[in-house]
Amino acid sequence: MKIIVEKNYEEMSQMAATYMLHYMTKNRPVNLAITAGRTPKRMYELLVPLVKNRPCFKNVHYYNFDEIPFKGLDCEPVTISHLRESYFTPARIPEENIHPLTMENYAEHDANLRAVNGLDMIMIGLGADGHYCGNSPGATKFGDSTVKGKILPEEIQSIADTDMNGDTSLVPDEFVTMGPKSVMNAKNIVLIVNGSEKAEMVKRILEGEVDEMVPASILPLHPSLTVILDAEAAALLSPKTLSVYR
Repeated sequence: MKIIVEKNYEEMSQMAATYMLHYMTKNRPVNLAITAGRTPKRMYELLVPLVKNRPCFKNVHYYNFDEIPFKGLDCEPVTISHLRESYFTPARIPEENIHPLTMENYAEHDANLRAVNGLDMIMIGLGADGHYCGNSPGATKFGDSTVKGKILPEEIQSIADTDMNGDTSLVPDEFVTMGPKSVMNAKNIVLIVNGSEKAEMVKRILEGEVDEMVPASILPLHPSLTVILDAEAAALLSPKTLSVYR
């Protein structure tokens, strides 16, 4: 495990973009699963002008690692929509390089990844409750591959507020996600976290015990985990942790 602490969100985003480019510049096909949401927003803004209209990146293929459809609407679902808006469309990523995970193809997702030699890197964020991808406490087991899960009643309002302009009628009954086993099968994991509201969970997963009710606590067991934090997210880590894993 490697821990990188940057001074602020801007510098954390610059470092995350550097890591993305590190994998993208390989002289071979590259498979990346990348995160949507607020944390990577600035990272994508930095990447877009570097990637747009650059044929040298035609070797890079992209996957989303979870998905939530809009109930009752015939449109692209939440995660892929966010990725298109923040990165795929402004960076002009060719459609043939985008491989959506959907409610219809999730059962074949792991086999499809194995057929292309797996994910070179998966970049994920962290929830204050310890979730990553769609792996919320109690939603999946550590042994799960890509799965379909039920959206719990207590999650409906949060999903609506985050992704559906507060309209709970658009929240579906089910979602799909790469489970912990699928995520841990990636060759490299990059975890990006910012903000003081995540500091307690960062400390919990990096210094605490592995616990299935704290889904991200399994991540330090991966042989190639890089954690990129801003100073606020890293504020509660012990000097020993920072010295050992830098």
